[in-house]
Amino acid sequence: MVAINDVPLLAPEGQLDYHHVQTTMLAQEMTLLQAWAKMQERPLPLLGLAFKVRDGISSLFGVKKIGGFARKPVTEVAVGDKLDFFLVEDVRPDLLVLTERDRHLDVMTCLSTDGRAFSVTSSVKVHNAFGRLYMLPVGIAHRLIVSRMMARLA
Repeated sequence: MVAINDVPLLAPEGQLDYHHVQTTMLAQEMTLLQAWAKMQERPLPLLGLAFKVRDGISSLFGVKKIGGFARKPVTEVAVGDKLDFFLVEDVRPDLLVLTERDRHLDVMTCLSTDGRAFSVTSSVKVHNAFGRLYMLPVGIAHRLIVSRMMARLA
């Protein structure tokens, strides 16, 4: 694992199959979990359907169903906990590292803050052809979803 500006990535940037960073200025100071909850508080149109389609297709290839985001407020997490479908791998006041790993790909999403600047950094390493195929629509959708959710924080 490597880091850019103290935010971990699954591999050096040039070796990643997907890498996306988005930053916004928070309207008010909040913890990373408060920002996570604010981003999830209202479902995005069609996101629930997208997760159902994802689960239906992916389960045919041995990928566990994730069901989407729970939208229940979480006030505390520790390493080893689950936050929605992600495993919490690191918790600091300025960094929350979330992962999901399977035989097709590894995903790491980091929430970080530097004062009122809030960032979501996602990195993906693909392991096989299904992982590559999976990332074609997900890579495009991810940018849109993160952008729409982060707009709630500004």
